[in-house]
Amino acid sequence: MSEPLRLAKADYLPSDLMPVAIADRAPQQSFPPHIHEFNELVIVWRGNGLHVMNDHPWLVTCGDLFYVSPEDCHSYESVNELVLDNIIYCPERFRLGLDWSNFLPQEQKAWRLTTRGMALARNVIQQLAQESAKSDRLSRQLTEALFLQLVLILQRHRYAADEAWQLPEGEQLDLLMSAIQGQLAHFDLTDFCRQHQLSERALKQLFRQQTGMTPGQYIRQLRMCKAKFLLRSTPSLIGDVAALCGFEDSNYFSVAFTRETGMTPSAFRQRFEQHSQLKAAAL
Repeated sequence: MSEPLRLAKADYLPSDLMPVAIADRAPQQSFPPHIHEFNELVIVWRGNGLHVMNDHPWLVTCGDLFYVSPEDCHSYESVNELVLDNIIYCPERFRLGLDWSNFLPQEQKAWRLTTRGMALARNVIQQLAQESAKSDRLSRQLTEALFLQLVLILQRHRYAADEAWQLPEGEQLDLLMSAIQGQLAHFDLTDFCRQHQLSERALKQLFRQQTGMTPGQYIRQLRMCKAKFLLRSTPSLIGDVAALCGFEDSNYFSVAFTRETGMTPSAFRQRFEQHSQLKAAAL
């Protein structure tokens, strides 16, 4: 079995001393499984797609944030006008003498970023892109200081996708995303808007403007994404997977899943069982 593509530092960083580089992906195309010689922050600005990291599929759209280590294998599939920034960094090149583990999460890889956090991060990333393209000593120092500012902004404004209590008041889109994640199998947009005294029409317009999808499309794709994960990683019966993902009729789930992926749920599971067996045999 072939090894995943390995991306080298020299192909992305302007010199052997610069610790950070910005890779603007506008749009991000489908990209095969790969690993890096560097660390990476991924911030999604617009569009949607499937980000598979360590065999876990994530449906991503604006506000999604990932911390990717060199040992993490990830890829992009089924992309649709997906716009993101990859902030590439090499901790061994930093010179501030900080313990970066205090600022970068060690376990949880996937987060969401509030609308306010996205605005603040975008400004810093623009400055980072300018300074990290240079090679003089002052630019390297300023790049490291800007990167510290960015990771502090991310630390302050990130939240776990299904934990609405972490959100500041007034973040309507983030509140909606959090509610969908937390109530995926039974989410009802009308009830959500009534509970939070929001205009359903205005919220739908905002959601489409920011993500390129309607809430209904996002929910359907998110349910499919969860189904893929459960089929890949658990022995649950097909009917149980359907119920956990919000499909009351397992037959309808099978039809919808086949239309989405080109294979039945059983065939999809068998494909990844074979993949796991081949992977184990190669070790």
